[in-house]
Amino acid sequence: MPNSVSFIPVNEPLLDGNEQRYLAQCIETGWISSEGPFVDRFEKAMAERVGRRHAVAVTNGTAALEAAVAALGLGPGDEVILPAFTIISCAAAVVRAGATPVLVDSDPLTWNMDVTQLASRITPRTRAIMPVHIYGLPVDMEPVMALAERHGLAVIEDAAEAIGQTCTGRPCGGIGHLGVFSFYPNKHVTTGEGGMIVTDDPALAECCRSLRNLCFQPARRFVHETLGWNLRMTNMQAALGVAQLERLDEFLERKRRMGALYTRLLRGVPGLQLPLGNTAYADNDYWVFGVLLDEGLTLTAEEAARRLHQLGIGTRPFFWPMHEQPVFTRMGLFQGERHPHAERLARRGFYLPSGVALREEHIERAAKALVSILP
Repeated sequence: MPNSVSFIPVNEPLLDGNEQRYLAQCIETGWISSEGPFVDRFEKAMAERVGRRHAVAVTNGTAALEAAVAALGLGPGDEVILPAFTIISCAAAVVRAGATPVLVDSDPLTWNMDVTQLASRITPRTRAIMPVHIYGLPVDMEPVMALAERHGLAVIEDAAEAIGQTCTGRPCGGIGHLGVFSFYPNKHVTTGEGGMIVTDDPALAECCRSLRNLCFQPARRFVHETLGWNLRMTNMQAALGVAQLERLDEFLERKRRMGALYTRLLRGVPGLQLPLGNTAYADNDYWVFGVLLDEGLTLTAEEAARRLHQLGIGTRPFFWPMHEQPVFTRMGLFQGERHPHAERLARRGFYLPSGVALREEHIERAAKALVSILP
């Protein structure tokens, strides 16, 4: 096991701005629940940042997805198209609503959903598309939105990994009919746990607010016409979010510098595919710095992670594809499906330390360690 003093974790947030001061205000005033003023302040700041009229703070990104699916009324008989390569929360939100997830493979260069496959997956039962921005580059949203408009489909834009990122100059999360965010500690803005739903649609916003608060009714609070959840964000979480959002541009610049340094140190190393630096519609913000091992290498991603851990370098594996998730296989979903690019990403990919607190010497040490374990 590596020495804990010298170990470089895969992520470490920066909490040296106004976080402590704002948390102290929560404690001093007694506003520690979801009723406190920082919740409204955080919602307004996020809405403004992504150019949306409404924002609804919730407990985490998964909750944001499930509330968004519920607000659209998706259920049995409905289909939602999403990437095979993503976190399970996306497909789980669809399945829990009783709807059916329909998968598309990844683009081998951007690692996002291959938007050229979307049209072929639309059926009379398709109700929504769920693009997910992956690892630093966004999905090309223009063709997604054009296709959705032609077919009358809703778009749930998962921007959990793209806080502050843009696509063709538009803020990620502010393009789809609903945008969702996560504020887990590895995100550009963290509240420890937390999430947000944004939209321009007042009816969808009001529905999400009701769903996060047990669907209490204004006139008869404890008489319920609809089942909701308790998804409320606390004032203390929101206080962290406000402080973090104040520094978002600084964090994004740090991430891009980190990505540039990793790229300079690892460019040209045989056997490695590095993240694409840019596309026609976006520059990579390097939310994480992922690498893919060439299939010709005998070294697996799992073994690489084990060796790097021994050298004091934290890593995390890439997502495992939805069509190979045992829980969905047991449900009879995705039978016989193959998504080869998603499968390759899952088996050959992992990411290196990428938190905003990472220092240059950490990046240099991580890159050197990676090169040292390659055959």
